[in-house]
Amino acid sequence: MNEQHKKKTSKFLSYVLRHHPELIGLDLDQNGWANVDELIKKSTNDTQGLTFEELCEIVETNDKKRFVFNEDKTRIRANQGHSIAIDLNLKPQQPPEFLYHGTAQANVDSILENGIEKRSRQHVHLSLDKETATKVGMRHGKPIILTILSGKMHQDRNLFYLSENGVWLTDFVDAKYISK
Repeated sequence: MNEQHKKKTSKFLSYVLRHHPELIGLDLDQNGWANVDELIKKSTNDTQGLTFEELCEIVETNDKKRFVFNEDKTRIRANQGHSIAIDLNLKPQQPPEFLYHGTAQANVDSILENGIEKRSRQHVHLSLDKETATKVGMRHGKPIILTILSGKMHQDRNLFYLSENGVWLTDFVDAKYISK
């Protein structure tokens, strides 16, 4: 599969598995799992059908590890980033002392005043390192990396979760826990 086709297919899977399964009439269970055969049958991407081999390649090679199969590869789901109600069965965990949030320059003043909200997603996404946060911020314009005082937040009883692909999640980051 060429890189352009892989990227387009990955974006399609993100859209369907995280936001709009109804677009193709796909059923997700309460934990966000979709039947692989049903996904393949109902998927069309540029009028080319999605194959099981392509799906495996995307799951295995996606740099952000956005998707995961169950053990026998009969079900698939997105690891995080859902705008639909999904229970990922995440358990609260103690975060490191600092996490990072990449955003665009245009968002900084609002964030420093109002905090980081999850908006249409189920959680605020935070990165373990500045490099990953920079990549996230670049998607929105000139990247600005904010340091999150996650250890202090945890001490103050804010809950954190770690997704299967290493993204730290929380419900809200109050401005008092943000350092530019």
